[in-house]
Amino acid sequence: MKKGWEEKKISEVFSTKPPKKEARERLKEDDLVSFVPMEDLGVLTKHFISPKVRTIKEVSGSYTYFAENDVLLAKITPCFENGKIGIARNLTNGIGFGSSEYFVFRSTEAIIPDYLYYFLSREQFRKNGAKLMTGAVGHKRVARNFVENSKIPYPIDLSEQMRIVTILDESFAAIDKAKENAQKNLNNARELFDSYLQSVFDNAYDKWEEYKMGEIYDVRDGTHDSPKYHKEGYALITSKNLKDESLDYSEINYISEQDYNKINERSKVDIGDILYAMIGTIGKPVVIEKEPDFAIKNVALFKVPSEQNSYFLKYYLNSQNVINRMKNDAKGTTQKFIGLGYLRSFPIFVPTRNEQDNIVKKLDALSAETKKLEAIYEQKLADLEELKQSILEKAFKGEL
Repeated sequence: MKKGWEEKKISEVFSTKPPKKEARERLKEDDLVSFVPMEDLGVLTKHFISPKVRTIKEVSGSYTYFAENDVLLAKITPCFENGKIGIARNLTNGIGFGSSEYFVFRSTEAIIPDYLYYFLSREQFRKNGAKLMTGAVGHKRVARNFVENSKIPYPIDLSEQMRIVTILDESFAAIDKAKENAQKNLNNARELFDSYLQSVFDNAYDKWEEYKMGEIYDVRDGTHDSPKYHKEGYALITSKNLKDESLDYSEINYISEQDYNKINERSKVDIGDILYAMIGTIGKPVVIEKEPDFAIKNVALFKVPSEQNSYFLKYYLNSQNVINRMKNDAKGTTQKFIGLGYLRSFPIFVPTRNEQDNIVKKLDALSAETKKLEAIYEQKLADLEELKQSILEKAFKGEL
């Protein structure tokens, strides 16, 4: 341990459950306090997003109590793993209430709140906590004893703690600015491609022939039945497996050979066909480039004839006007969907095969360059986040 530093359990230097009676001792039932639901606790940011105002009477029942300068940490997944954490400041009447899924830490004056905030912001802390979560899937919680027993190294001198916090504040502000610029560049690269893609089809209406999709392509869909799933067999592709212009097999269900053959009597997929999500997130067209070894369920199938270019249709389906129209026309409340008849009657302007090939060639080239730029900016964002974690680790080793 570095000279002038100590290491103690969090519960030894912070009280972890301030009593609600403090609020009633200080305020009346009709007095106003800050109210901070989970959505207002930021991700790895000190300040609350947009705290509401409620009366003591409205919130003092089942909500978690905290006061000025207390540190809040979400304990339920995925909020804990994502780093939902903040410091209670500028509270109405100095008092706040919020989600029952918060841990609250109050300094015993050995450690300043901002120092604890940064300690809890460490990725390693969240990873260690996530390993020990218990509860039902989707509602797991980090154990209180894990948090309270976690040891925090700290300089005894409060001014040294403040010096470290100041360095972290300034460093993270600069990193966040760099991340903001990288994200803007990433968005600009994508928008540039999307804009050019849309211009291709915007300029087509007076030059190309208009058809309905069903007049050009054989438009089908997969089974609507629910075949029995097995541990192995043939993959059954649904909308959730269409991702980033490719098939994602990470969450796949398997069916028997009998069900596979039965489904493919109606909707066999071949090389050059396009799959398109009809339910949930509408869109995500995927051109089939390898011999299929799967059947499909609740997915649209465009069988593209030899005189048409599959990638021309893929780009058309990915153009912003088509995406917007599909979303606006989708039916359903809890889960949006579009029907087979709708897709068959959907309009499309089609040039000659030679023109389609030339358009696809240009779009492929621009798409490749765009993806190179995206990879650069995505790596920069990852590097900046890694830099944050590196600085945090140095801070708690006394190396800043």
